[in-house]
Amino acid sequence: MGARDRIREANPAFYERYSKLEDTDEFWEFLIRPLRQSIRVNTLKAPLDVVVERLKEEFELEPIPWVREGFFINVDNLAKVPEHGLGLIFGQEASSMIPPAVLEPKPGGLVLDMAAAPGSKTGQIAQYMKNEGCIIANDPNRDRTNVLITNLNRMGVLIARVTTQDGAYFGRFENTFDRVLLDAPCSSVGMIRKRWKFLEEWREKAVVKYMNIQKRLILAGYKALKPGGTLVYSTCTIDPLENEEVVDYLLRKTDARLEPIELPVRTSEPVLEWEGRTYSPKLKKVLRIHPNDNDTEAFFIAKIAKPEGSE
Repeated sequence: MGARDRIREANPAFYERYSKLEDTDEFWEFLIRPLRQSIRVNTLKAPLDVVVERLKEEFELEPIPWVREGFFINVDNLAKVPEHGLGLIFGQEASSMIPPAVLEPKPGGLVLDMAAAPGSKTGQIAQYMKNEGCIIANDPNRDRTNVLITNLNRMGVLIARVTTQDGAYFGRFENTFDRVLLDAPCSSVGMIRKRWKFLEEWREKAVVKYMNIQKRLILAGYKALKPGGTLVYSTCTIDPLENEEVVDYLLRKTDARLEPIELPVRTSEPVLEWEGRTYSPKLKKVLRIHPNDNDTEAFFIAKIAKPEGSE
């Protein structure tokens, strides 16, 4: 049975909805193909070149084009790699390395990571900040924050302060943060490549539920952002209601401005019309990544600026 038929059999509503986005055999095949293992070298603990040379003694490494410290690696279980246990490398999906790279945090800055657990992106942000400044690493789920704290400790992150607020709480801190990352809770279509249950359990009503949460969070994140600052919105799903719809909502409600993203990554066309909705042509600047574009998880990334003088 081919991928298309397996997906149709497992969840007919899922197949019907997303065949409107892309309906090629390649799309369906990559949507359920197991992910390649990828890692990020943690330069908070050791120089990049030193770690890479050590790993090359035992493993094949393929550079990830859009992140200098990212590599695909030919290993099934990272727990068997000593560098992983030491925090010199961190298992992180290749496309999930894009949002922190687009965020471009600077040493000494104040950064809000609104939905930080399990911490891979937080650690990447701290790496770019060279452990100088402050990151508010928030997640409302206390069980998840335990994992977050464990991972940050293993990576040697010294500048994170972990909080357990609803992300919308941070909207009260207007014009405060230099950078805000909202890697939003979502329907996780991109994660089907990790767990089949995300396909079997997918429901359209969950998409709508997440969309409403995302709209509330993105407004709060934008309020918390300083004029002249950058907000990155990302999800690991392909649904336009959770992606283009949410960013278009922010553009309509605020003076937010979309910025182009210059990275060597293959993308699919942004969705400017969906279910009778028409979105701003400005959304052509976002990155919509389908699994077959780069053999990664699906992802969506928008880079948003708050103009100087914004109130």
